[in-house]
Amino acid sequence: MSLDDATTQFLKQMSEAGGKPLHEMTPEEARAMVGALGDLYGKGPEMARVEEAVIEAADGGSFGARVLVPVEDPWAVIVYYHGGGWVVGAIDEFDTLGRMLAHRTSCTVVLVDYRLAPEHRYPVAARDAYDALCWAAKGPGRDLPVIVAGDSAGGNLSAVVAQRSRDEGGPAIALQVLIYPVTDCDLDNASYTDPANQLMLSRDSMVWFWDHYAPDPAARANADASPLRAQDLSGLPPAVVLTAEHDVLRDEGEAYAERLREAGVPVRFKRFEGQMHAFFTMVNVLPGSAAAITMVVEAIDGSLR
Repeated sequence: MSLDDATTQFLKQMSEAGGKPLHEMTPEEARAMVGALGDLYGKGPEMARVEEAVIEAADGGSFGARVLVPVEDPWAVIVYYHGGGWVVGAIDEFDTLGRMLAHRTSCTVVLVDYRLAPEHRYPVAARDAYDALCWAAKGPGRDLPVIVAGDSAGGNLSAVVAQRSRDEGGPAIALQVLIYPVTDCDLDNASYTDPANQLMLSRDSMVWFWDHYAPDPAARANADASPLRAQDLSGLPPAVVLTAEHDVLRDEGEAYAERLREAGVPVRFKRFEGQMHAFFTMVNVLPGSAAAITMVVEAIDGSLR
């Protein structure tokens, strides 16, 4: 299926605006470009309260988090890890999405501002993600079901913390929501090499992201970088997995969903036809985003309420 009309028009406008491909930018240039896209999303719903927090990391560092509380008595907490290839992205750019999820689910949403590469290379993001889970489970999520969720690199971090929490007897995770997640370091599968998938995210840009985050090829094969390579996926939380048809990450996300199923993990899966990478987070810009958010909201309600 070809890209839907809204996505085609958006890409046309991006092309007309000019600029270098992401993989030819410095991290600072890429962060500025992605930050500018966040201005398109508008303001999200009002919250009962919003709190800014600082989380102390196990290595002695620290990072931020934003706690979005939509109602006085939220029934669960969603720990959300943003995408951006572990290199770009900030919680301000995901505030509208976070507010939308909080409003639609009546769950507290914790937006995690984990430290980015190349200033903080692998495994810092993975460790920050787990520290954020532990912090949320003891704080905003105390006595509530805890959900981990994320898109792209954030989906990677969600899968990684689910595995680590299982292995180390960490906080109980009620559900993992993996939105076109990075699950493997194989850059030569069919979805990576398909010319139709070289859009906002391309094979070249994923090479750029991996080179900044985990420049050592051997380290990339570790399960806390490529969760698809974990030997055992049994005993993990139920999963919701979304992929996009025209996305270099499509095949690895779908392979992870299948391996979870084979390991006996309940999985709700959907490939969104006619969509590209990043469509989920483009709130108020692409209609596909609204459809995917609705699926996530219904999956959370249907699984846990």
